[in-house]
Amino acid sequence: MRKVIELQMKLGEIGIKDIEFDLKSRDETTKLLIGLQSIYCDKETIDKAFEVLVELIPENVDQNNGRRGMDFWKIFVLGMLRLNCDIDFDKLHEQANNHKNLRLMLGHGKFDWDNNYALQTIKDNVSLFTPEILDKLNQIFVNYGHKIVGKKEDEGLRASCDTTVTETNVHFPTDINLLLDAMRRIIVLIMALCDSLGVKGWRKGIDNLKKVKKAFRRAQQLKRSNSKDKKKKAKREQLIIYAHLVYLEFAETIIEKARETIYSIRSDSIVVQLRIQEILKYIAHAERQIDQIRRRAIEGETIPHEEKVFSIFEEHTEWIKKGKAGVFVELGLRVCIVKDQFGFILHHRVMQNETDDKVAVPIIKETIERFDDLCSCSFDKGFHSSSNQEDLAKILDKVILPRKGKLSAINQEIENSEEFMQARRKHSAVESSISALKNHGIERCPDHGLHGFKRYVGMAVVARNIQIIGHIIQQRELKRLQKLEEKEWKKLRACS
Repeated sequence: MRKVIELQMKLGEIGIKDIEFDLKSRDETTKLLIGLQSIYCDKETIDKAFEVLVELIPENVDQNNGRRGMDFWKIFVLGMLRLNCDIDFDKLHEQANNHKNLRLMLGHGKFDWDNNYALQTIKDNVSLFTPEILDKLNQIFVNYGHKIVGKKEDEGLRASCDTTVTETNVHFPTDINLLLDAMRRIIVLIMALCDSLGVKGWRKGIDNLKKVKKAFRRAQQLKRSNSKDKKKKAKREQLIIYAHLVYLEFAETIIEKARETIYSIRSDSIVVQLRIQEILKYIAHAERQIDQIRRRAIEGETIPHEEKVFSIFEEHTEWIKKGKAGVFVELGLRVCIVKDQFGFILHHRVMQNETDDKVAVPIIKETIERFDDLCSCSFDKGFHSSSNQEDLAKILDKVILPRKGKLSAINQEIENSEEFMQARRKHSAVESSISALKNHGIERCPDHGLHGFKRYVGMAVVARNIQIIGHIIQQRELKRLQKLEEKEWKKLRACS
């Protein structure tokens, strides 16, 4: 059983609208909580948000039965805090139990201050969010943000679009260390399965794991010789080949033994079958890596890029080269951001095997579906293609998309116009939004799987927009107080 929020206040509890903040604080937590307070106090916005938050309940679960679960408002606040402050669950757990204003925002008063949250409870509940729910919430909060900044009804949205890379939580991949990852998981999982079923044969599993690591280290540490002596170079090549062969042969022995053990298990238990499927998945990873190592290190073949996998745990990871100074490669996924003239992030898209020129039209169409008053958008040259120029011109009033290569006289005149040049100068503001997102979460994604990746990025976008709302309100209140102080000083001077 869950509630969106507990409406009945307890003894000693302060209403969310009555929470007082240090307006001079520059900390992102304060800005987020001010933004959340403002959203909560706007009845139309919070009612829409609560309708969306109810969707966190799975379809086959009756919310009126069972034990009391965490309120959706609490889940939402903790999820936004995690991304806004770029903290892990341990720090979020500490904040949820000890941060005064956060506790008040969660609905705790003086007499239930010792009512603490468990770490696993926070993890399980925050993970209930889906990218679709976060997208709906973002639309609600951006519309509220537009109302806060005083956007006129007939004023169109002028956007900027650019991409960044969010890294997945993986180590730098080589074919031999990816094989080690697979072998480690195979041995650990098969040992746990055999121990639970009382199957013998893996008593020396830990010892085998140490031997696999030793063989890996031997293959890893041998480097090709730079000597001009051909005999020395040939000898070193043979040592490298031999070390890789030893590594591969031992890995194949372990895999064969794991297969024999799996085939010998007779159980109809769903849990056992799921564990076996997981082991078989890692065996498939290991066999692919063995094949690639043999082809590369022993047969001297160059492995095509499309055959490579860059993580066996985060299989969606891509090898991305954006040509940045000092950054050879980034391991993760591209994220496309669309920002408006007020600083709010209208929409984002996680790009899988897509380049900038392939995503330009789809993301603008998706943004218009959410905000139909989008009238113009600026891009950089990476988004250019002749088809993009034509398609974007059909759906936007103004398209600021520089062309590549030598320009024709007509295109040169367009791109040298004052309007085009002014829009190009303002385009760099989207880099500020990307930098802010990276500072508040999306530099590196610690969540697992593609779903977890999309959820993490979506939460970062929503949290950033709420922080912007909080910052606007905080600055307005500071100016109001400053004017009051000035009036008081004028009265005192007049009296003196």
